[in-house]
Amino acid sequence: MSKNQGKPNRLINETSPYLLQHAYNPVNWYPWGSEALERAEREDRVILLSIGYSACHWCHVMERESFESESTAELMNENYVCIKVDREERPDLDKIYQTAHQLLTKRTGGWPLTVFITPDEHIPIYAGTYFPDKPVRGMMSFSMILRRITDHYEQLKGDMKRHNRIMKEAFEMVNKVQSHEELSEENLLMELAVRTLIQQYDPVYGGFGGAPKFPQSTQLEFLLAFTQREFEDENLQQRSFSMAVHTLDAMAEGGLRDQIDGGFCRYSVDDRWEIPHFEKMLYDNALLLPIYVDAGFFPGQRHFHDYAIQTANWLMREMQSPFGGYYSSLDADSEGEEGKFYIWSREELLKSLTPDEFRILEIRYGLRGTPNFEGQWHFRIVNSLETVAERTGFSLPQIEHDLEKARRKLFLIRDKRERPHRDEKILASWNGLTIKGMARAGRLLNRPDFIESAEKSLKFIQENMWKNGRLFATAKDDRAHLNAYLDDYVFLADGVLELLNFRWKDADMKFLIDLVEVMLRHFEMEDGGFSFTSDDHEKLLFRSIPTHDEATPSGNGVAVQVLYKTAYLIGDLRYELAAGRAADMLCLSAPNIPSAYGSLICGMEQRLYPRPLLVIRGEGDELNEWAKVCTEVKPLQLMIYPIQASAEFLPGELFDRKSRDGTVAYLCRETSCSPPFDSLDELLQELAELAGDL
Repeated sequence: MSKNQGKPNRLINETSPYLLQHAYNPVNWYPWGSEALERAEREDRVILLSIGYSACHWCHVMERESFESESTAELMNENYVCIKVDREERPDLDKIYQTAHQLLTKRTGGWPLTVFITPDEHIPIYAGTYFPDKPVRGMMSFSMILRRITDHYEQLKGDMKRHNRIMKEAFEMVNKVQSHEELSEENLLMELAVRTLIQQYDPVYGGFGGAPKFPQSTQLEFLLAFTQREFEDENLQQRSFSMAVHTLDAMAEGGLRDQIDGGFCRYSVDDRWEIPHFEKMLYDNALLLPIYVDAGFFPGQRHFHDYAIQTANWLMREMQSPFGGYYSSLDADSEGEEGKFYIWSREELLKSLTPDEFRILEIRYGLRGTPNFEGQWHFRIVNSLETVAERTGFSLPQIEHDLEKARRKLFLIRDKRERPHRDEKILASWNGLTIKGMARAGRLLNRPDFIESAEKSLKFIQENMWKNGRLFATAKDDRAHLNAYLDDYVFLADGVLELLNFRWKDADMKFLIDLVEVMLRHFEMEDGGFSFTSDDHEKLLFRSIPTHDEATPSGNGVAVQVLYKTAYLIGDLRYELAAGRAADMLCLSAPNIPSAYGSLICGMEQRLYPRPLLVIRGEGDELNEWAKVCTEVKPLQLMIYPIQASAEFLPGELFDRKSRDGTVAYLCRETSCSPPFDSLDELLQELAELAGDL
């Protein structure tokens, strides 16, 4: 974040906190748009495209080293049109140029992403990530790169048409789904994915692969889904369950989760989940929240609900704006140092706690020997409460009491420190993920405050980011803008579906249908599946088709889930067919890397094993009581829609689920429904008899 408070550049008028961080750089930054692109073409200048986000540690480092340097800025301004992009606001551009980085370097990219592109067709010439201000470990300095690219472009202008053609052909190949030999049975994809994860699984520390270790939420979600199904190989199901539970425990007990305040960091820099990269992203917590909720309903795993509740509380306390929407992220840095907000010295702990409290913390978090992060301690659970009791002689109730008392003390002390920067833009897609997580936690854990939090976010989006039947991607400071992407529509639709599982609102049901209809009209491809950008989006180098999961689930995978769930709810064959087309498209390439298709596999779960759907019609307390009791009986297996008798917007077959004098329920699977139940006892008996199928 620039300390130069001289004349601002063109970023000063943007809403993105990341772009505003660079508004006082001496670099003549432009936002992506016609002014910059037209200047580049008019003056035949290479475009220097820099993509990052506000919580990115190495983005801050490159800013301090290069973008705040007068001499480096002079080189940039003299030779390039310099464009800054917030990858969270413009994931369309980020997807294109991350792909370009991979094509040019044969390596995955990251942030900051630095790409030099041609002034006319915006074809990448050279790409990299972080460049240091001085040569180090065989890397050229950023200023050396700047000089070389200028010379390279001038020398090779005559050959640029050939270069551009080759790059366009490469991009076209990226969008072609790589077909795999057809599977004889669809459910074999699930088994193949589990077997792949077994090979990647870390049996010592949990998780998949080595450091850096990411939560990989969609993989954990489908492992839990796989656990609930009947397959010939029972051992495979047991392995699926044990891998999921081990990983969820390891992440929650390790340094990835903030042991003082709750909330998960973005990833662990080591195999043990001990030291995180300290930034906290809304999407990680939104995705992990419902997984911990669901995992807590498995036998012997009720403790996962504690982690879910702490995560939801953190989301409301730290990430929800007064206007309802959820903010995007918390920075890794504070006071110019990564993790400084979160770490403790032994001296500070001794000064702040009673001797008994410190002794309990010391054993619980392993605070002996050499500190684990730059001379100080970052907390992670090392010993069980039983071990603490054994070593101290204290009772478990006393230990739990003193741990909570110490945590509150440290929370208040830490709260007075300089806080990490918070990116306060509201993204429709990430809010959709959070609405779903909070609604699911509220419904299944009987927490009305979580439901209320989700409703506030949805209301904010409906009132501020939905205009003339279309969605905007981002909002901040009373300004919503940018065409929404596939993820915005499908993640938000999924969140609305989860809220409707708790309470019915005609306006929300209509909003769900509107979202799905826009998705079908403007995003669906001719051969099935959905592009990341709409058909009336700004023309870019190419339209990407999201297939596999990345940090967030694939938009196509979630589209399959949303379309099947909505199709079964209202009986619309169009939605079911569209879901099938998207699933079939994804299944062509999924067997190549099956573990990266967790969202698709959860969508295939809807097709192969559609969960029973329970529509309850009634009013007041009795309606709510029926829904609550049925949820408690089958918390993970039933889709329950409690609909007031006074509801008016009941599209499709919902219109036929008539209300009566009292409460009545309709139990359906796919296209067939049982006769209506007007007795709760009879309904519960039917659910019990269906236990084997559920």
